[in-house]
Amino acid sequence: MEFIADLHIHSKYSRATSRDMDVKHLAEWAKLKGVTLMGTGDFTHHLWLEELKHTLEDCGNGLYRHAGVYFMLTAEVSSIYSKNGRTYRIHTLIFSPSFKSVDKINEKLGRMGNLASDGRPILGLDAEDLARIVFDIDENCMIVPGHIWTPWFSVFGSMSGFDRIEDCFESQTEKIFALETGLSSDPTMNWRLSALDRFTLISNSDSHSPSRVGREANVFDCDLDYMTIREVLKTKDKKRFLYTIEFFPEEGKYHFDGHRLCGIRWSPQETKAHNGKCPKCGKNVTVGVANRVEKLADRPEGFVPGNAIPFKNLISLDQIIAEAKGAGKASMGVERDYRSYLANFGTEFDILMRASREDLAKKLPAKVVEGIMRARAGRVNIKPGYDGEYGVISIFDNDSPEEKHEQQLDLF
Repeated sequence: MEFIADLHIHSKYSRATSRDMDVKHLAEWAKLKGVTLMGTGDFTHHLWLEELKHTLEDCGNGLYRHAGVYFMLTAEVSSIYSKNGRTYRIHTLIFSPSFKSVDKINEKLGRMGNLASDGRPILGLDAEDLARIVFDIDENCMIVPGHIWTPWFSVFGSMSGFDRIEDCFESQTEKIFALETGLSSDPTMNWRLSALDRFTLISNSDSHSPSRVGREANVFDCDLDYMTIREVLKTKDKKRFLYTIEFFPEEGKYHFDGHRLCGIRWSPQETKAHNGKCPKCGKNVTVGVANRVEKLADRPEGFVPGNAIPFKNLISLDQIIAEAKGAGKASMGVERDYRSYLANFGTEFDILMRASREDLAKKLPAKVVEGIMRARAGRVNIKPGYDGEYGVISIFDNDSPEEKHEQQLDLF
């Protein structure tokens, strides 16, 4: 069966997350979006784990279920440690097929730090040692380096990471077969590194609020059970892993270089021209994902490996509605229209990816339909994100002569 999976989110017990990040609201929003399989996130936190155990129904195949939505047991660990005279900050995702294995992982990791302090615990544990601990407990667990290009907390991070996966995970590298691209990169950027060809690239929302689940996701056509999904990821099976759903990577918070406090946003070329120094304060700018990829890449832009999994860039429906209405995404009018449109079509992904223009035009305003079509075609205007600031993606350039002409035609 074909289904959409978002395998990296956080619970209400992680920092800077919505209090609605509980099982009930996650299931509700997964249905609205069209996501069939969710990661639980945060299984290392005792209160969240207790809620999961009492709320989820065991499907008997490594997955769990609540209100018609399936869940996989997942967590993220922040490792901050010194190695060879340098400090590294690595975020690692753990996927587990059972609560039994989760309990053993938590018992072991609990000896090394305070798991109750945050849904995503910070441990002074080498990423290689973390992987070894997990695999020794259950070889069917999966270790996935998280958002691998984020500057401050990732395996390739410009401020905190390594130049090679092997240097990070050392003896455990061969057991790792999937990488998470993160919001600030898409598959095309990762395809420029031949060293990543053997890995399956996955995309997830890393959501901190229910309405943002599915903003990045994975589309499978296989049985809904843990070991099958694991096999699909391990073998990079293009017949069963159909494509990933992606942000436009420029919208990610660390796509370009820059210095947020001084309002400096630079392309890699601009950073090089300024020797990496902010012209306002003289400090080093934060080197973003595009620059870091350029540094490590051994292939030109546009290269596509033979075994690459396809992808689709999308813009969320509430953003398209908000632009069409000239309103904020959080406004009551946008939420009302969002719910109304879903009632007509089923799910957000049905509207964004599956419905034809003709079918959309029968039930949605013309400008919303045009926005959906432009997003599908990649006809968007982009101000890249930098140094922790999300990028700005706009569909309608209301200041352009062409856009003004179309708006005038809409009046008649």
